[in-house]
Amino acid sequence: MDKAQIILKEIFGYDSFRGDQKEIIDSVIAGNNALVLMPTGGGKSLCYQIPALIMEGTSIVISPLIALMKDQVDALRAKGVKASFLNSSIGFSEQNEIQRSFVAGHIKILYVSPERLVTPYFLNLIEKVQISLFAIDEAHCVSQWGHDFRPEYMELSILAERFSKVPRIALTATAGGPTREDIIKCLNLFNAKVFIGSFDRPNIKYTISKKTNKTDNFAKLIKFISSFHPTDSGIVYCLSRKSTVEIAAYLKQAGYMAFAYHAGLTQKQREKVQERFLKKKSSIVVATIAFGMGIDKSDVRFVAHMDLPKCLESYYQETGRAGRDGLFANAWMLYGMRDLILLKSFTNKDIRSALRRRVNEEKLEAMLGFCETTKCRREVLLNYFEDDYKGPCGNCDTCDALNTKQMNAIEVLEGREKVWPRVDYKKTVDQNSPPRKKVFKSIPGKKVKKKSSEPKEYNAFDGTDKTLFENLKIFRTNLARQRRTQVFKIFPDRTLIEMVERRPTELFELEDLYGVGPKKLKRYGKLFIDAISELKGV
Repeated sequence: MDKAQIILKEIFGYDSFRGDQKEIIDSVIAGNNALVLMPTGGGKSLCYQIPALIMEGTSIVISPLIALMKDQVDALRAKGVKASFLNSSIGFSEQNEIQRSFVAGHIKILYVSPERLVTPYFLNLIEKVQISLFAIDEAHCVSQWGHDFRPEYMELSILAERFSKVPRIALTATAGGPTREDIIKCLNLFNAKVFIGSFDRPNIKYTISKKTNKTDNFAKLIKFISSFHPTDSGIVYCLSRKSTVEIAAYLKQAGYMAFAYHAGLTQKQREKVQERFLKKKSSIVVATIAFGMGIDKSDVRFVAHMDLPKCLESYYQETGRAGRDGLFANAWMLYGMRDLILLKSFTNKDIRSALRRRVNEEKLEAMLGFCETTKCRREVLLNYFEDDYKGPCGNCDTCDALNTKQMNAIEVLEGREKVWPRVDYKKTVDQNSPPRKKVFKSIPGKKVKKKSSEPKEYNAFDGTDKTLFENLKIFRTNLARQRRTQVFKIFPDRTLIEMVERRPTELFELEDLYGVGPKKLKRYGKLFIDAISELKGV
């Protein structure tokens, strides 16, 4: 066996490499740059940890999260690897001691944040050390198209300028075409070999349902866990800290070992929850997205989302924390239109860049499209990442529904099941007779008025509610003609009256109006918001 194979077995405890791991490791040891796209749980860290242990000198791993650094360093130290990290969680004297060990060449793998790496002091420190490799983890953070853009990652291009002879490996689990292009451009990886693994996690089943009310949603979660994972470990993701506390308490009341985890807890409290989750077999963490990065727990059997994730990249990454041992796992989610409205306000808050706002909008629309698709969910998800997968997968709720319908059809065709017409269907039609045409009788002396297909013109706006109401009715009529539907099927007059009274400017302001449900909010909400704004200037 070569060195890489020996290290894989003796230090990390694996018998064989997976996918492109061996090819990536060999390429990096040979001094080449690389861009690695590998699914969550696919073994990305080995692609730089094994070269770091083989090559002469110290490898520097750039990582965005303090918790991620600590988890990885703790795991490496437990295997006998000389690893350390430098971040704000440790004291000044300890930082100095680590830096002295680093300069002396006593550290094999050092984890740092991108902010610290690009400081003049640290760059000068690096020049005193033999560096074997730069590994840039969570590389999607460099791209504005990525789901977790970090401006400080943009400065990492300095590595190619100041340390051009040191190989660089950029790694991420979630990067579509535009994100990949940004990574290559911003990190100057034009000569790097790109390794793209399949994003499919065939052992994960995807199931999505619509929300109703809080009580029912909590009951649905309990039913899901009790039916499929009564003694398993899992993660429940929520949008707000308040929800994590409420749901954790609800699960405890139902007899489950559940812990809340969010950014409002102290560092020690978060570490305690994380330690319990890693050590106990039947534990559930109810968390915001602050939890999960770098968690190496192979027996997580389910990931549940009680709210809509902000994008498919986040969803993919979070669900990928289930079933890392390759055994069956569930990705279960509830969503509602209110989630979409809240996420739009959250993600675009304080963002001035029109491009960034547009990117966020597109990602949210893609996330909603995934939830509402009638196609195979795995096909939609993987195609988003340009993984050319063709369904049906047979392991998602939409495929289950399709299979059920095809079986309710086969039984009828083979005579094992009967289909009865509705009891109120009394008319019979002779199949041999031609279809009857409707005859319209004209009333003598009355002219038939033809409906005009031309849009009606708006009245000049005089600032009054009455004129705005009349113009909204005209807008509704024109819209009904375009959509080939009836005006009352869009919104009734009462809804228009309430719009005039409140004059909403944001989608969420329409939610409480009479006759505005989730479907109509999605279909017509923005059109009427824009119309109200325009009609005030007519």
